[in-house]
Amino acid sequence: MAIAIALILLVVWSLFFHFASPWYLTPIASNWGMIDTTIDITFVVTGIVFVAVNLFMAYCIIKFRHKKGKQQKAEYEPENTKLEVWLTVITTIGIAAMLAPGLIVWNDFVNPPQDAVEVEVVGQQWHWSFRLPGEDGQLGNVDVRYMSKSNPFGIDSEDPAGLDDILIGDSSTLHLPINQPTKVLLRSKDVLHDFAVPQFRIKMDLVPGMVTYAWFTPTKTGTYDILCEELCGISHHAMRGKVIVDEPSDYQTWLQEQVTFADLQNRPKGDPELGKTNFAICAACHGQNGEGMQVLNAPKLTGQEPLYLKRQLQYWKKGIRGASEGDIYGATMTPLMVTLPDQASIDNVVAYIESLPSEPAEKTISGDISTGRYIYSTCSACHGADGKGIWSMNAPALADMTDWYLARQLKNYKDGIRGKHPGDPYGYQMNMMVDILPDEKAINDVIAYINTL
Repeated sequence: MAIAIALILLVVWSLFFHFASPWYLTPIASNWGMIDTTIDITFVVTGIVFVAVNLFMAYCIIKFRHKKGKQQKAEYEPENTKLEVWLTVITTIGIAAMLAPGLIVWNDFVNPPQDAVEVEVVGQQWHWSFRLPGEDGQLGNVDVRYMSKSNPFGIDSEDPAGLDDILIGDSSTLHLPINQPTKVLLRSKDVLHDFAVPQFRIKMDLVPGMVTYAWFTPTKTGTYDILCEELCGISHHAMRGKVIVDEPSDYQTWLQEQVTFADLQNRPKGDPELGKTNFAICAACHGQNGEGMQVLNAPKLTGQEPLYLKRQLQYWKKGIRGASEGDIYGATMTPLMVTLPDQASIDNVVAYIESLPSEPAEKTISGDISTGRYIYSTCSACHGADGKGIWSMNAPALADMTDWYLARQLKNYKDGIRGKHPGDPYGYQMNMMVDILPDEKAINDVIAYINTL
Protein backbone atom coordinates (compact mmCIF):
# COMPACT_ATOMS: atom_id res chain seq x y z
CA MET A 1 0.00 0.00 0.00
CA ALA A 2 2.87 2.37 0.72
CA ILE A 3 4.11 1.93 -2.84
CA ALA A 4 0.62 2.52 -4.27
CA ILE A 5 0.19 5.68 -2.20
CA ALA A 6 3.66 6.88 -3.30
CA LEU A 7 2.74 6.39 -6.97
CA ILE A 8 -0.53 8.31 -6.58
CA LEU A 9 1.24 11.17 -4.74
CA LEU A 10 3.91 11.20 -7.46
CA VAL A 11 1.25 11.74 -10.13
CA VAL A 12 -0.60 14.42 -8.14
CA TRP A 13 2.61 16.32 -7.28
CA SER A 14 3.93 16.09 -10.86
CA LEU A 15 0.70 17.53 -12.30
CA PHE A 16 0.63 20.29 -9.68
CA PHE A 17 4.27 21.17 -10.25
CA HIS A 18 3.84 21.23 -14.04
CA PHE A 19 0.96 23.71 -13.95
CA ALA A 20 2.13 25.77 -10.96
CA SER A 21 5.87 25.93 -11.77
CA PRO A 22 7.27 29.38 -12.64
CA TRP A 23 9.92 27.72 -14.81
CA TYR A 24 8.71 27.32 -18.35
CA LEU A 25 9.52 28.53 -21.84
CA THR A 26 10.81 32.10 -22.15
CA PRO A 27 8.50 34.58 -23.94
CA ILE A 28 8.88 33.98 -27.67
CA ALA A 29 10.36 36.72 -29.85
CA SER A 30 10.46 35.09 -33.28
CA ASN A 31 8.30 33.33 -35.83
CA TRP A 32 8.86 29.87 -34.33
CA GLY A 33 5.69 29.57 -32.27
CA MET A 34 5.15 26.14 -33.86
CA ILE A 35 8.12 24.87 -31.86
CA ASP A 36 6.27 25.76 -28.65
CA THR A 37 3.17 24.01 -29.97
CA THR A 38 5.24 20.91 -30.72
CA ILE A 39 6.66 20.93 -27.19
CA ASP A 40 3.16 21.33 -25.73
CA ILE A 41 1.91 18.36 -27.76
CA THR A 42 4.85 16.29 -26.50
CA PHE A 43 4.01 17.26 -22.91
CA VAL A 44 0.36 16.27 -23.41
CA VAL A 45 1.15 12.87 -24.95
CA THR A 46 3.89 11.92 -22.50
CA GLY A 47 1.89 13.40 -19.62
CA ILE A 48 -1.12 11.21 -20.41
CA VAL A 49 1.11 8.14 -20.64
CA PHE A 50 2.89 9.06 -17.39
CA VAL A 51 -0.39 9.49 -15.50
CA ALA A 52 -2.00 6.37 -17.01
CA VAL A 53 0.96 4.05 -16.39
CA ASN A 54 1.53 5.16 -12.80
CA LEU A 55 -2.14 5.12 -11.83
CA PHE A 56 -2.55 1.73 -13.50
CA MET A 57 0.34 0.37 -11.42
CA ALA A 58 -1.20 1.83 -8.27
CA TYR A 59 -4.58 0.30 -9.21
CA CYS A 60 -3.01 -3.13 -9.77
CA ILE A 61 -1.13 -2.97 -6.47
CA ILE A 62 -4.32 -2.13 -4.59
CA LYS A 63 -6.69 -4.50 -6.43
CA PHE A 64 -4.40 -7.50 -6.46
CA ARG A 65 -2.70 -6.95 -3.12
CA HIS A 66 -2.19 -9.87 -0.77
CA LYS A 67 -5.11 -10.54 1.53
CA LYS A 68 -4.57 -12.55 4.67
CA GLY A 69 -6.22 -15.96 4.65
CA LYS A 70 -7.08 -15.79 0.95
CA GLN A 71 -5.14 -17.66 -1.71
CA GLN A 72 -5.05 -15.97 -5.12
CA LYS A 73 -3.28 -17.50 -8.05
CA ALA A 74 -2.08 -15.44 -11.01
CA GLU A 75 -3.65 -16.25 -14.31
CA TYR A 76 -1.02 -17.13 -16.92
CA GLU A 77 -1.89 -15.56 -20.30
CA PRO A 78 1.18 -15.34 -22.58
CA GLU A 79 -0.77 -13.87 -25.52
CA ASN A 80 -3.71 -11.51 -25.81
CA THR A 81 -4.33 -10.42 -29.38
CA LYS A 82 -6.98 -7.86 -28.50
CA LEU A 83 -4.78 -6.19 -25.87
CA GLU A 84 -1.75 -6.17 -28.19
CA VAL A 85 -3.78 -4.55 -30.99
CA TRP A 86 -5.03 -1.84 -28.65
CA LEU A 87 -1.53 -1.15 -27.27
CA THR A 88 -0.02 -1.04 -30.77
CA VAL A 89 -2.70 1.34 -32.11
CA ILE A 90 -2.57 3.68 -29.10
CA THR A 91 1.25 3.69 -29.08
CA THR A 92 1.34 4.42 -32.83
CA ILE A 93 -1.09 7.31 -32.45
CA GLY A 94 0.95 8.74 -29.56
CA ILE A 95 4.27 8.51 -31.41
CA ALA A 96 2.75 9.97 -34.57
CA ALA A 97 1.27 12.85 -32.55
CA MET A 98 4.74 13.65 -31.21
CA LEU A 99 6.74 13.12 -34.41
CA ALA A 100 4.49 14.67 -37.07
CA PRO A 101 4.55 18.28 -35.75
CA GLY A 102 8.32 18.05 -35.30
CA LEU A 103 8.81 16.88 -38.87
CA ILE A 104 6.66 19.75 -40.15
CA VAL A 105 8.64 22.29 -38.11
CA TRP A 106 11.95 20.77 -39.20
CA ASN A 107 10.94 21.00 -42.85
CA ASP A 108 10.32 24.73 -42.37
CA PHE A 109 13.45 25.14 -40.26
CA VAL A 110 15.80 23.86 -42.98
CA ASN A 111 14.16 25.83 -45.80
CA PRO A 112 14.77 29.55 -45.24
CA PRO A 113 12.74 32.01 -47.32
CA GLN A 114 14.23 33.61 -50.42
CA ASP A 115 14.31 37.08 -48.86
CA ALA A 116 16.29 35.96 -45.78
CA VAL A 117 19.41 38.07 -45.13
CA GLU A 118 22.54 36.01 -44.47
CA VAL A 119 24.60 36.72 -41.37
CA GLU A 120 27.69 34.73 -40.43
CA VAL A 121 28.16 33.70 -36.80
CA VAL A 122 31.67 32.55 -35.87
CA GLY A 123 32.25 30.64 -32.64
CA GLN A 124 35.53 30.10 -30.88
CA GLN A 125 36.61 29.37 -27.32
CA TRP A 126 34.97 31.40 -25.75
CA HIS A 127 33.66 34.18 -27.93
CA TRP A 128 31.12 35.02 -30.65
CA SER A 129 31.96 37.10 -33.73
CA PHE A 130 29.67 38.21 -36.55
CA ARG A 131 30.01 39.12 -40.23
CA LEU A 132 27.30 40.88 -42.22
CA PRO A 133 27.12 41.45 -45.97
CA GLY A 134 27.90 44.96 -47.20
CA GLU A 135 26.14 46.96 -49.89
CA ASP A 136 26.55 44.16 -52.44
CA GLY A 137 24.46 41.85 -50.23
CA GLN A 138 27.05 39.05 -50.47
CA LEU A 139 29.53 37.59 -48.03
CA GLY A 140 33.07 37.08 -49.29
CA ASN A 141 34.96 33.79 -49.28
CA VAL A 142 36.76 32.74 -46.10
CA ASP A 143 39.47 30.20 -45.33
CA VAL A 144 41.40 29.31 -42.19
CA ARG A 145 44.63 29.84 -44.15
CA TYR A 146 43.97 33.59 -44.20
CA MET A 147 43.36 33.98 -40.45
CA SER A 148 45.73 36.32 -38.64
CA LYS A 149 45.70 39.13 -36.10
CA SER A 150 44.79 41.58 -38.85
CA ASN A 151 42.28 39.19 -40.45
CA PRO A 152 40.68 37.11 -37.66
CA PHE A 153 37.73 36.09 -39.87
CA GLY A 154 40.03 34.62 -42.54
CA ILE A 155 38.47 36.63 -45.38
CA ASP A 156 40.01 36.16 -48.83
CA SER A 157 41.39 39.60 -49.72
CA GLU A 158 41.34 38.65 -53.42
CA ASP A 159 37.56 38.20 -53.37
CA PRO A 160 35.91 41.57 -54.13
CA ALA A 161 32.67 40.41 -52.50
CA GLY A 162 34.40 40.37 -49.12
CA LEU A 163 35.79 43.92 -49.14
CA ASP A 164 32.56 45.53 -47.95
CA ASP A 165 31.73 42.79 -45.43
CA ILE A 166 30.85 44.33 -42.06
CA LEU A 167 32.83 42.82 -39.18
CA ILE A 168 31.82 42.67 -35.52
CA GLY A 169 34.77 40.96 -33.90
CA ASP A 170 35.23 42.38 -30.43
CA SER A 171 31.82 42.95 -28.86
CA SER A 172 29.87 39.63 -29.05
CA THR A 173 26.76 41.73 -29.75
CA LEU A 174 24.79 41.40 -32.96
CA HIS A 175 22.10 43.87 -34.06
CA LEU A 176 19.24 42.76 -36.31
CA PRO A 177 16.23 44.62 -37.74
CA ILE A 178 12.78 43.55 -36.59
CA ASN A 179 10.61 41.42 -38.92
CA GLN A 180 13.51 40.68 -41.28
CA PRO A 181 13.98 36.94 -42.03
CA THR A 182 17.58 36.13 -41.11
CA LYS A 183 19.64 33.09 -42.04
CA VAL A 184 22.62 32.58 -39.75
CA LEU A 185 25.60 30.76 -41.27
CA LEU A 186 27.42 29.02 -38.43
CA ARG A 187 31.18 28.47 -38.46
CA SER A 188 33.57 27.26 -35.75
CA LYS A 189 37.26 28.13 -35.49
CA ASP A 190 38.16 25.33 -33.12
CA VAL A 191 35.78 22.83 -31.47
CA LEU A 192 32.08 21.99 -31.43
CA HIS A 193 29.90 24.90 -30.31
CA ASP A 194 26.15 25.46 -30.35
CA PHE A 195 24.40 28.72 -31.26
CA ALA A 196 21.21 29.10 -29.23
CA VAL A 197 18.89 32.04 -28.55
CA PRO A 198 16.14 30.72 -26.23
CA GLN A 199 13.67 33.52 -27.01
CA PHE A 200 14.01 32.80 -30.75
CA ARG A 201 13.66 29.02 -30.25
CA ILE A 202 16.68 28.35 -32.43
CA LYS A 203 19.56 26.03 -31.64
CA MET A 204 22.13 24.63 -34.05
CA ASP A 205 25.61 23.12 -33.71
CA LEU A 206 28.75 24.72 -35.14
CA VAL A 207 30.88 21.92 -36.55
CA PRO A 208 34.58 22.51 -37.35
CA GLY A 209 35.20 22.26 -41.10
CA MET A 210 31.51 22.77 -41.97
CA VAL A 211 29.07 25.64 -42.36
CA THR A 212 25.73 24.84 -40.71
CA TYR A 213 22.75 27.18 -40.66
CA ALA A 214 19.44 28.12 -39.07
CA TRP A 215 16.90 30.86 -39.77
CA PHE A 216 14.36 32.95 -37.89
CA THR A 217 12.44 36.21 -38.08
CA PRO A 218 12.76 38.48 -35.00
CA THR A 219 9.31 39.74 -34.01
CA LYS A 220 9.99 41.79 -30.87
CA THR A 221 12.55 44.50 -30.23
CA GLY A 222 14.80 43.92 -27.25
CA THR A 223 18.04 42.32 -26.10
CA TYR A 224 18.35 38.53 -26.06
CA ASP A 225 21.09 36.21 -24.81
CA ILE A 226 23.19 34.06 -27.12
CA LEU A 227 24.28 30.87 -25.39
CA CYS A 228 26.64 28.08 -26.36
CA GLU A 229 24.70 24.91 -25.56
CA GLU A 230 27.57 22.54 -26.40
CA LEU A 231 30.17 21.63 -23.77
CA CYS A 232 33.03 23.34 -25.61
CA GLY A 233 35.68 23.54 -22.89
CA ILE A 234 36.52 24.77 -19.42
CA SER A 235 34.88 28.20 -19.88
CA HIS A 236 31.86 26.90 -21.78
CA HIS A 237 29.43 28.60 -19.38
CA ALA A 238 31.07 31.98 -20.02
CA MET A 239 30.62 31.88 -23.82
CA ARG A 240 27.84 34.43 -23.97
CA GLY A 241 26.70 37.01 -26.49
CA LYS A 242 23.69 39.19 -27.23
CA VAL A 243 21.27 39.82 -30.07
CA ILE A 244 19.68 43.26 -30.08
CA VAL A 245 16.57 43.54 -32.25
CA ASP A 246 16.13 47.13 -33.45
CA GLU A 247 13.59 49.15 -35.33
CA PRO A 248 14.82 49.62 -38.95
CA SER A 249 15.99 53.21 -38.37
CA ASP A 250 17.96 52.30 -35.23
CA TYR A 251 19.46 49.31 -37.02
CA GLN A 252 20.67 51.48 -39.91
CA THR A 253 22.24 53.93 -37.45
CA TRP A 254 24.13 51.08 -35.79
CA LEU A 255 25.13 49.60 -39.15
CA GLN A 256 26.69 52.86 -40.34
CA GLU A 257 29.00 52.87 -37.31
CA GLN A 258 30.52 49.46 -38.07
CA VAL A 259 33.78 48.87 -39.94
CA THR A 260 34.21 46.86 -43.12
CA PHE A 261 36.98 44.49 -44.08
CA ALA A 262 38.29 47.12 -46.51
CA ASP A 263 38.37 49.70 -43.68
CA LEU A 264 40.54 47.39 -41.59
CA GLN A 265 42.83 46.50 -44.50
CA ASN A 266 43.31 50.15 -45.46
CA ARG A 267 43.77 51.46 -41.92
CA PRO A 268 47.36 52.71 -41.66
CA LYS A 269 49.57 51.01 -39.12
CA GLY A 270 50.43 52.96 -36.02
CA ASP A 271 53.35 55.38 -36.30
CA PRO A 272 55.73 55.03 -33.30
CA GLU A 273 57.20 58.48 -33.89
CA LEU A 274 53.81 60.16 -33.71
CA GLY A 275 52.90 57.93 -30.78
CA LYS A 276 55.97 59.09 -28.86
CA THR A 277 54.43 62.55 -28.57
CA ASN A 278 51.18 61.13 -27.21
CA PHE A 279 53.07 58.89 -24.80
CA ALA A 280 54.78 61.87 -23.15
CA ILE A 281 51.70 62.36 -20.98
CA CYS A 282 51.39 58.60 -20.27
CA ALA A 283 55.05 58.51 -19.22
CA ALA A 284 54.34 60.79 -16.25
CA CYS A 285 52.70 57.82 -14.51
CA HIS A 286 53.72 54.72 -16.47
CA GLY A 287 57.42 55.64 -16.77
CA GLN A 288 59.55 56.77 -19.69
CA ASN A 289 59.90 53.19 -20.88
CA GLY A 290 56.40 52.06 -19.94
CA GLU A 291 57.80 50.09 -17.01
CA GLY A 292 55.07 51.27 -14.62
CA MET A 293 55.31 52.96 -11.23
CA GLN A 294 53.61 51.48 -8.18
CA VAL A 295 53.79 54.71 -6.23
CA LEU A 296 51.46 56.24 -8.86
CA ASN A 297 49.35 53.07 -9.22
CA ALA A 298 50.35 52.80 -12.87
CA PRO A 299 51.05 49.29 -14.25
CA LYS A 300 53.68 48.18 -16.73
CA LEU A 301 52.58 48.58 -20.36
CA THR A 302 55.46 47.16 -22.35
CA GLY A 303 55.31 43.49 -23.30
CA GLN A 304 51.51 43.55 -23.37
CA GLU A 305 49.45 42.38 -26.36
CA PRO A 306 48.84 45.48 -28.58
CA LEU A 307 45.26 44.43 -29.36
CA TYR A 308 44.53 44.35 -25.64
CA LEU A 309 46.00 47.81 -25.06
CA LYS A 310 43.95 49.26 -27.93
CA ARG A 311 40.77 47.68 -26.62
CA GLN A 312 41.27 49.02 -23.10
CA LEU A 313 41.98 52.54 -24.34
CA GLN A 314 38.78 52.39 -26.39
CA TYR A 315 36.93 51.19 -23.28
CA TRP A 316 38.11 54.26 -21.38
CA LYS A 317 37.08 56.54 -24.23
CA LYS A 318 33.60 55.00 -24.30
CA GLY A 319 33.15 54.97 -20.53
CA ILE A 320 33.19 51.18 -20.33
CA ARG A 321 36.12 51.38 -17.94
CA GLY A 322 36.71 54.01 -15.29
CA ALA A 323 33.05 54.88 -14.68
CA SER A 324 32.16 52.20 -12.12
CA GLU A 325 31.71 53.22 -8.52
CA GLY A 326 34.81 52.20 -6.59
CA ASP A 327 37.18 52.26 -9.57
CA ILE A 328 39.30 55.05 -8.14
CA TYR A 329 42.40 54.43 -10.23
CA GLY A 330 40.49 53.67 -13.42
CA ALA A 331 38.69 56.99 -13.10
CA THR A 332 42.00 58.86 -13.31
CA MET A 333 42.46 57.54 -16.86
CA THR A 334 39.18 58.94 -18.18
CA PRO A 335 40.12 62.65 -18.48
CA LEU A 336 43.41 61.71 -20.16
CA MET A 337 41.53 60.20 -23.11
CA VAL A 338 41.17 63.68 -24.62
CA THR A 339 44.81 63.31 -25.65
CA LEU A 340 43.80 60.34 -27.85
CA PRO A 341 40.97 61.81 -29.93
CA ASP A 342 40.67 59.07 -32.54
CA GLN A 343 41.63 55.50 -33.48
CA ALA A 344 44.75 56.69 -35.31
CA SER A 345 46.16 58.31 -32.17
CA ILE A 346 45.45 55.13 -30.18
CA ASP A 347 47.20 53.04 -32.86
CA ASN A 348 50.18 55.41 -32.77
CA VAL A 349 50.68 55.39 -29.01
CA VAL A 350 50.34 51.59 -28.85
CA ALA A 351 52.87 51.28 -31.70
CA TYR A 352 55.30 53.37 -29.65
CA ILE A 353 54.73 51.26 -26.53
CA GLU A 354 55.36 48.17 -28.66
CA SER A 355 58.71 49.61 -29.75
CA LEU A 356 59.95 50.06 -26.17
CA PRO A 357 62.15 47.42 -24.51
CA SER A 358 60.30 45.16 -22.07
CA GLU A 359 61.82 43.98 -18.82
CA PRO A 360 60.00 41.76 -16.31
CA ALA A 361 58.16 43.82 -13.70
CA GLU A 362 59.36 43.77 -10.11
CA LYS A 363 57.76 40.94 -8.14
CA THR A 364 55.98 42.17 -5.01
CA ILE A 365 53.53 39.35 -4.21
CA SER A 366 54.33 35.98 -2.69
CA GLY A 367 52.15 32.96 -2.05
CA ASP A 368 51.86 29.19 -2.26
CA ILE A 369 53.20 28.41 -5.74
CA SER A 370 51.97 24.79 -5.80
CA THR A 371 48.41 25.90 -5.01
CA GLY A 372 48.74 28.72 -7.52
CA ARG A 373 49.84 26.25 -10.21
CA TYR A 374 46.68 24.21 -9.63
CA ILE A 375 44.47 27.33 -9.84
CA TYR A 376 46.25 28.60 -12.94
CA SER A 377 45.43 25.39 -14.84
CA THR A 378 42.02 26.99 -15.40
CA CYS A 379 43.45 30.41 -16.34
CA SER A 380 45.85 28.82 -18.84
CA ALA A 381 42.96 27.81 -21.09
CA CYS A 382 42.78 31.46 -22.24
CA HIS A 383 46.02 33.08 -21.12
CA GLY A 384 48.29 30.22 -22.20
CA ALA A 385 50.39 27.80 -20.19
CA ASP A 386 53.28 30.27 -20.41
CA GLY A 387 51.14 33.25 -19.37
CA LYS A 388 51.96 35.16 -22.55
CA GLY A 389 48.31 35.52 -23.54
CA ILE A 390 46.50 34.23 -26.63
CA TRP A 391 45.39 36.95 -29.03
CA SER A 392 42.80 34.77 -30.75
CA MET A 393 41.06 34.30 -27.39
CA ASN A 394 41.30 38.02 -26.58
CA ALA A 395 43.34 37.15 -23.47
CA PRO A 396 46.20 39.48 -22.44
CA ALA A 397 49.66 38.52 -21.25
CA LEU A 398 50.10 37.93 -17.50
CA ALA A 399 53.71 36.74 -17.21
CA ASP A 400 56.29 39.47 -16.45
CA MET A 401 53.51 42.03 -15.93
CA THR A 402 52.86 44.09 -12.79
CA ASP A 403 51.72 41.62 -10.14
CA TRP A 404 50.11 44.12 -7.73
CA TYR A 405 48.04 45.45 -10.63
CA LEU A 406 46.92 41.93 -11.54
CA ALA A 407 45.86 41.38 -7.91
CA ARG A 408 43.86 44.60 -7.88
CA GLN A 409 42.06 43.75 -11.13
CA LEU A 410 41.13 40.27 -9.86
CA LYS A 411 39.65 41.91 -6.75
CA ASN A 412 37.82 44.43 -8.96
CA TYR A 413 36.30 41.58 -10.96
CA LYS A 414 35.24 39.80 -7.75
CA ASP A 415 33.70 43.00 -6.35
CA GLY A 416 31.92 43.86 -9.60
CA ILE A 417 33.92 47.06 -10.02
CA ARG A 418 35.14 45.84 -13.38
CA GLY A 419 33.37 43.71 -15.99
CA LYS A 420 29.76 44.69 -15.25
CA HIS A 421 29.38 47.12 -18.15
CA PRO A 422 27.34 45.57 -21.02
CA GLY A 423 30.00 46.71 -23.49
CA ASP A 424 32.71 44.59 -21.85
CA PRO A 425 32.00 40.96 -22.84
CA TYR A 426 35.46 39.73 -21.80
CA GLY A 427 35.16 41.41 -18.41
CA TYR A 428 31.80 39.68 -18.00
CA GLN A 429 33.53 36.35 -18.58
CA MET A 430 36.12 37.22 -15.95
CA ASN A 431 33.33 38.01 -13.45
CA MET A 432 32.29 34.37 -13.71
CA MET A 433 35.81 32.90 -13.77
CA VAL A 434 37.06 34.66 -10.60
CA ASP A 435 34.70 32.47 -8.59
CA ILE A 436 37.60 29.98 -8.49
CA LEU A 437 39.42 32.54 -6.28
CA PRO A 438 37.49 32.48 -2.97
CA ASP A 439 39.73 34.88 -1.04
CA GLU A 440 42.82 37.09 -1.11
CA LYS A 441 45.09 34.15 -0.33
CA ALA A 442 43.97 32.36 -3.51
CA ILE A 443 44.61 35.54 -5.52
CA ASN A 444 48.12 35.82 -4.07
CA ASP A 445 48.80 32.12 -4.70
CA VAL A 446 47.89 32.25 -8.39
CA ILE A 447 49.87 35.46 -8.91
CA ALA A 448 52.87 33.95 -7.12
CA TYR A 449 52.76 31.12 -9.68
CA ILE A 450 52.36 33.58 -12.58
CA ASN A 451 55.51 35.31 -11.28
CA THR A 452 57.45 32.10 -11.99
CA LEU A 453 56.48 32.04 -15.68
